[in-house]
Order: sequence, then structure tokens, then C-alpha cells
Amino acid sequence: MQGDRRPSGSEADESTPLLDTRNAVPPSYTNTADTIVENGICSRISSTVLTSEEDSTLVTLSRVSSVPQGLEVEPSLERIPSAPEPNKQAVKDPEHNCPGDNTGYASRFINVSPMRFWLIFGGVLMGYIIGFFDSTLMASSHPVITSHFHASNSASWLSTAFLLTSTAFLPLFGRVSDTFGRKPVYLFAIAVFFATTAWCATAQSIGSFIAARAFCGLGAGGVFSMGMILSSDLVRIEYRGVYQSYINLCLGIGGCMGLAFGGIICDTVGWRGAFFVQLPFIFVYFLVAAWTTPANLGMKRARSERMTVLQLIKSIDILGSFLLVTCVTALIMGLNLGGNVYSWSHPLVISSLVLSLVIAVIFVRYERTVERAVMPITLLSKDPRASLIFGNFFGSISVNTMVFNAPLYFQAVKLATPTDSGLRLIAATFAVTISSVSTGFLITWSKRLKPTVIIGDVLLLLGGCAAASMDVSTPDILAMFCVSISSLGQGFSFPSLMVSVLATSEQDEQAVATTTLGLWRNLGSVMGVATSSWIFQNTLIYQLQEMVTGPEKEHVILLVRKSVQAIAKLDPMHQAQVIAAYAAALRVTFLSAAVWGAFMFLMHVRIRLPRLGTKA
Repeated sequence: MQGDRRPSGSEADESTPLLDTRNAVPPSYTNTADTIVENGICSRISSTVLTSEEDSTLVTLSRVSSVPQGLEVEPSLERIPSAPEPNKQAVKDPEHNCPGDNTGYASRFINVSPMRFWLIFGGVLMGYIIGFFDSTLMASSHPVITSHFHASNSASWLSTAFLLTSTAFLPLFGRVSDTFGRKPVYLFAIAVFFATTAWCATAQSIGSFIAARAFCGLGAGGVFSMGMILSSDLVRIEYRGVYQSYINLCLGIGGCMGLAFGGIICDTVGWRGAFFVQLPFIFVYFLVAAWTTPANLGMKRARSERMTVLQLIKSIDILGSFLLVTCVTALIMGLNLGGNVYSWSHPLVISSLVLSLVIAVIFVRYERTVERAVMPITLLSKDPRASLIFGNFFGSISVNTMVFNAPLYFQAVKLATPTDSGLRLIAATFAVTISSVSTGFLITWSKRLKPTVIIGDVLLLLGGCAAASMDVSTPDILAMFCVSISSLGQGFSFPSLMVSVLATSEQDEQAVATTTLGLWRNLGSVMGVATSSWIFQNTLIYQLQEMVTGPEKEHVILLVRKSVQAIAKLDPMHQAQVIAAYAAALRVTFLSAAVWGAFMFLMHVRIRLPRLGTKA
């Protein structure tokens, strides 16, 4: 049939000139770079640009429904390169919507340009400076505040209220920001910090001021935890140590500013002015955070599962959060009030500690059954993260044992004034600042985590032993050095532990891992103060009973236990006896810091930590 007749070569050549095998001339084409966008990812591809004559030929070819059998496709067509698939791994820059630079300085950051990162991170650093200025400001201003309200016996509640909320709610920020995204939670924390700082400045009673400090702790805790979470979201783990060093530096700056200028501000403009002066800086901090923080940061789960706001709220571990907050609150109240405000046998202290233990058992059993637990039990049950977190807890006890009791050594044993004892601790402040900043750069350069962790652990152990050797005859310079060893260890170990926990966690676990580590570090701080106070007070009572003599023995013991300043007013005999008793009690207390440092070392020496990529 005519419809089935196979065309001859000449007919085929006439109808499809591009298939002419007799006078074929290979078409020329030029490769140029072009850009396509697929699924929001920019990719560079190679495209083919043809001449107008060749373009018309291709149009003619496109009209042929099929290539007749027996004819070969023009060989030159086989050389036309096909467009490669877009690079799905290209790093997207949300600002410019173009491929990120995977090499050089920009490779340090995740999904953000260097300029955008520094705008965000600059706000984070600003928050740390303000937050630590506020916390250390209370150390110098609380006597003035309690005297203003005629409530000196309530001084301990100023720090207790702040510590309760800043610690108890810490893990919630990680999980809630995983649910709703980083930006709204971050801005909420800053707004609470601003409002409660204003409340502190305008409080009209001691009860109102304590309540303000409690809510201020909630805001400050959110600022600190969200700052760490944002850093882990935006910086690759290989370079996290460097930026952790910047954070540590700002912590030192904020703390020093609070100690240095807190008293001056209170003396010049009053204690209310010390809070009012923070408000403009917090407001600017809020504006910077609102402007620079990406709105979609941390929204991975909400986007992937397309959950509504109500579904997101229901997905939060509300019962677990309540149990955790209640447990931590009861524990901190018992530890902070016992031996400080009330005796350890007081019903409130005992009931608080028992309640925290019971709730802790219930919390652990419940969290094992929850899909998205506020504190995943695997963090506390599987190495290496469990050893890192608990070692961090023991290290925090050791550090705070030293920090809390070192001023007492200079005032009670060396008879220095509070101002002089503070100046003698400057060396320790410099030690922790220098070592913490250096640690970040060492981790980034070596790509190794364990060496700096172990160095810090050993220094904490040696620092406790060195301080335990101090007595009345120890020169001031040597005493300052002994106290600084533990601070040096803190600077090496704590930043390393933070990076280690993040390096051993998946990306979607890093927020809750960060806040869990912070929670146990804060609990260690409370335990350090509570346990060292208990050890010191009981040892001091024993030593005073053994060393103080004479008919005025009981009166002298009662006097020097109430006020350290009373030691300088004693007669030479009793003064020497009391100083010897204080020195002996402090040696035992500092030795306990060495024991906690040893526990920290044992927790960390047996674990293996990953290396952060390949050393450049």
C-alpha cells in the first residue's frame, strides 16, 4: 500500500534536509553559562546557542513525526550536550537567591551570607553583654535595694527568684523554638527581658521586686539559650569553637562591666537608674533581632508536616514541661534555702528536696513514652552525650565551689576588705576569659574536641588541690595563682563541652541538646554553692570548737560566724585561732572542688569524640 511504502533516500533527503548524509555540514554551537532556578535553588548550567540558520533547521526537524527506518541520525547532532541536572546540593543564600560559596570564609555559615550572619550574631553578642551585666549588677546593688525596702533578710530571694526561672524554663526554649521557629521565641524572650527590667526599676515593694526578678530570669534565660541555639543553627560545627569564643569574651565583658560600673551607677543615679540605663540597649537589641533573624529559621518541622498552629501547640510536651519546671524549682528552692535562709532540717527544705526527687522519678518514666520529649532521656542515658552532660554538671559544681569560697579566703584568712578581695580575683577573671577565647580557636584549628576537654578537667582537679594547700602564710600572689587555675580549667572545658554535645547531636536535636546542657550546668552552679556551703559551715563549726579557747569562746564563735568583718576586731589570740579555723575549713572545702573535678575527669577520659572534619 502507498501509505506503507518506505521512502527512498532522495525523498527522505528532500523532506528532512537535516538528515542529508551526503552533504552534511556539522552545525556550530557555542557553550555559554546560563542560570536556571528549580525548586528555589539556583544552578549554573551549560546551554547551547545556535545560529539562526541552524535554529530554523531544528524547527524543521521538530516537525518530523518519526525518523524513517534505515536512515542514520546526523552524527553531528550526537555532540549537542544535554543540560545537566541542577545541583541539588547547592547552598542557597536566602538573601540573594543564588548559590552560596562553598569555599572560603562563607563556607563557615549555614544558609546565610557572612554579612547577614554578623548582623544576627552581633545582636546575640549584644544580648549576652546586657544579660551578664544585669546578673552581675545584682551582686553590687542588692544590699542597696534591700536596705531601701528595709528587707535585708530577703536578700537571698533576689538571686533565688532569678535563678529559679532562668534554670527551670531553660529546656522549654529549645523544644518550643523547634516547634514555632526561632524568631518568635527569641523576640518573646527579649520582650520579657525588657518589660521585667522596667518592672525592676519601678518596683514599689520588695515583693514586687522579687517577682520582677523572677520574670526577668525567664527573659534572660531565653536570651542566653536562644543565642546559643541561633549560633548552632547558622555556624557549621567545624567553626563553632571560634564563635563560642566570641560569646565567652562577651560574657566576660558583660560580667566585668556589671562588677565595675554597678556600684558606680548605684552611687551616682541610684539603684533604679541601674535598671533604667539598660532599657535603651535592650530596645535596640530587640530591633536588631527583629530585623536580622530569618523568619523561617527552625521551622523545618512545621513546614515539612504542614501543621496548623493548634497542632503545633498540641505537639509540645506540656505535661513533661510542667513536671520538669516543678522538679527543678523544688530542687533549687531546697538547695538554695537549706543552710542559707533556713536550717537543713526545716520542713520547707526537706519537703522541697523530697518533692523534687519524687517528681524526677515520675518525669523520667513519663519522658520515655513521649515522642518529642522536652528533655529526651537518650541525652542522659547514652554516651558520649550522657557523659558530657554529667561531667559538665560535676565541673560546674567544682567551679562554683571555688568561685563562691575564694573571696571568703581573702576576707577571713587574709583580712582583706571586700573591695581588695574583688581585686585579687581579677586574675581569675582574666584566666577564664583568655582560656575560653583560646579554646575556640584551638578547636577550629585542630578539629579535635577531647584534648581541650581533658586539659580543662585536669586543671579543675589541680586547681582544687592547689587551693586546698593555701593557708595563712601563703603569699597573696601565690594565692591568686592557685585560685586562677580552676578558672583556667573552666575556660578550656566548658566551651569544649558545648561544641562536643552539638557535634554528637543531629541537627534537629541541637536546640534541645543545648538547653539540656545549660540546665545541668545551672544545676551544678546551685549544687556548688549549696554543697560547699554545707561542707564549709559544718567543718568551720568543728574547727572553731577545737581551736578557740578561753572564757569568751562561745561568744567569739557566735560573733565570727555571723560576720567575717568581726575577725579583724578580735584580740590577737582569738584572731589567730579564728583565722586558723577558717583556713582549715576552707582547705576541706577547696578539696571538695578537687573531688568534683576528679569526677568530671573520670566521666570524660573514657569517651570518644568525633573529629570535626579534616584539618585544613
